[in-house]
Amino acid sequence: MTGTGGGDGSWLRAVAGDGGRGPLLARGGQLVHGPRRLGELVQGRPPGVTGSQWSTASREGYDLVVCAADTARPVFAVEVGPVAAPGSAAQRVERLKNAVAEAVGLAVLRIGSPTLRAGEHGRRIVAYVIDARAYAAPGAGEPDDTGVPPVGFRDILGRLPDGRTGHVNDLGALARAAAVEAYVSRRLADPIVRGLHVRWTGGPAEGWSWVRVRPDACLVERVTVHPQRVSAGVDPGRLAEDLAAVAVGERLRALDAAEAVLTPWDGLLAEIRGLESRHDEMTGGFAFAHLCAD
Repeated sequence: MTGTGGGDGSWLRAVAGDGGRGPLLARGGQLVHGPRRLGELVQGRPPGVTGSQWSTASREGYDLVVCAADTARPVFAVEVGPVAAPGSAAQRVERLKNAVAEAVGLAVLRIGSPTLRAGEHGRRIVAYVIDARAYAAPGAGEPDDTGVPPVGFRDILGRLPDGRTGHVNDLGALARAAAVEAYVSRRLADPIVRGLHVRWTGGPAEGWSWVRVRPDACLVERVTVHPQRVSAGVDPGRLAEDLAAVAVGERLRALDAAEAVLTPWDGLLAEIRGLESRHDEMTGGFAFAHLCAD
C-alpha cells in the first residue's frame, strides 16, 4: 500500500447517530458513539488503497468512536479486547485496517486484554481518557503563583470512596479496595494489588497486575495500550498497569472460579526476570528490577 496523502484527517467523515439513537456519552465537548465500521468513518476508498484492501478493511470496526461535538468528525477511535494471535488471519486483517487508518489519519487507541471488554468497561475508559487529555491540553495546567507546575492527572490526590486519601484518578482504585476486602474475608493471602509497566520501543505499552491468592499462586492480568496518532493524556504504561488492575478486580468477583487459571508465584517471578532481561527493547528501560529479588 502506498501513501495516500490523507494522513491529515481530510478523508474522515462526520459520524451520524446510529438508527436515531444519540451518542453513548457527551463529555468535554466531545460525543462518544458506539461501534462503527471503518467504512462509516472514511469518505470512500482512499487513493493508494486497492479495491481488495478497501473491501476487507472497510468492514472492520471499532468499539467506540470519539467525535468533536461541533463537527461530528472523529477525534479518535477505541478498541478494547483480546489481541489477535501472532500469525493469525485476524492479525493480518488487523494490520490492513491499521494501514488504512494510518493512510487517512484516523487516530486509534487500542487496549488489548483477555478480560476487559468495550461493553462493560469502554465508557469508563473513554471518559477517563477524555478527562486526562483535557487536563494535559496546552494551557490547561499552568503553574501556580509559586511557579510549581501542576501534578499530572494520574497523580492528583483526593478523597477516595472509602474515605481515605489517595490518587482519585487511579482506574484500579476499586480493584485495590476489593482486594483488601477479599483479604479480610480470608480469600486472599495478600491484600495488595501489585504491578509493573513497560513501554516497548516501536510498540505498545504493557501493564501487569497481580494479587496473591495463595502464598504460592497469583491471579495475574496483562493489558497492552497502543495509542496511535493520539495521546491518552497520561503515560500509556501507567494506564496499562491501572487497566490491568481493573481486570484483576473483574476476576476477583469470581475468585473461586479463577482457581484453575492462577499463576504459580515462581512462574510469575521468572516472567518478571525475563522482562528485565529485555530492558534494551524498552523505551525508558525496566524500572521494576526490585521485584526480581522478591
